[in-house]
Amino acid sequence: MIVFPNAKLNIGLNVTNKREDGFHDIETIFYPIPLTDVLEVVENKNLSNGEYTYKSIGIEVDCAIEDNIIIKAYKLIHSRYEIPGIDIHFKKTIPYGGGLGGGSSDGAFMLKLLNELFSLNISIKDLESMALELGSDCPFFINNQPVYATGRGEIFENISFNIEGKFMVLVKPQLSVPTALAYKGIQPKESTFDLRLINEINIKDWKDKVCNDFEKTVFKEYKQISEIKNKLYNLGAEYTSMTGSGATVFAIFNNPVDLKDKFDNCFYWSSKL
Repeated sequence: MIVFPNAKLNIGLNVTNKREDGFHDIETIFYPIPLTDVLEVVENKNLSNGEYTYKSIGIEVDCAIEDNIIIKAYKLIHSRYEIPGIDIHFKKTIPYGGGLGGGSSDGAFMLKLLNELFSLNISIKDLESMALELGSDCPFFINNQPVYATGRGEIFENISFNIEGKFMVLVKPQLSVPTALAYKGIQPKESTFDLRLINEINIKDWKDKVCNDFEKTVFKEYKQISEIKNKLYNLGAEYTSMTGSGATVFAIFNNPVDLKDKFDNCFYWSSKL
């Protein structure tokens, strides 16, 4: 079985509170986009229960195999359900350290794939609970629909929000922003705009209302990211923002554009939504 774990954007990101457990409360809109990795799992009858093989291509997955979120998802399922040995093939396309949720998506899609492949009949609610064990962003990718997210990013409220028909550009410089650094300069505060009201304002007015609280800190440390955002506005974007804690900047255009030659030495992706 083959699945295509997709990236997500944060449309606005407000950090509202530092929690006693060390995490932060946030408010954001999670929005799925069609930039994907590729994940295939095949049953291998020559392997014993709980055994697996793993091969990957594309962007290097630079971590120990036991730290790979795909393997963590497999072991999480295997700890609760009888499933046979498998062969895992993976192609990494979504860049790391970009605020795009690629790793979280890979883990969540592995849970969903194993559930379907082996007819485990795990409910959506239980899949979301298991996904939360893998990471705060992971539960979003179980339903994989636009949501208003609060808490650590795991409490969802369905919203009727979409930007279908718009043209999306992603630009990520050849750097990653450590999450700890991004949070270091954050001073939690009450949000000034309720993101659930985003449909009530014109996209050209988002600039002053739909903000990412991490930009202030990250832009001080990584001026290249700030320069990318400003350049995208100068190239005609209706709205542009950093997603997550960086380092990817996304831009929304009314019409298709080809700006790849404007951003040398950067990851560049574009698509109609």
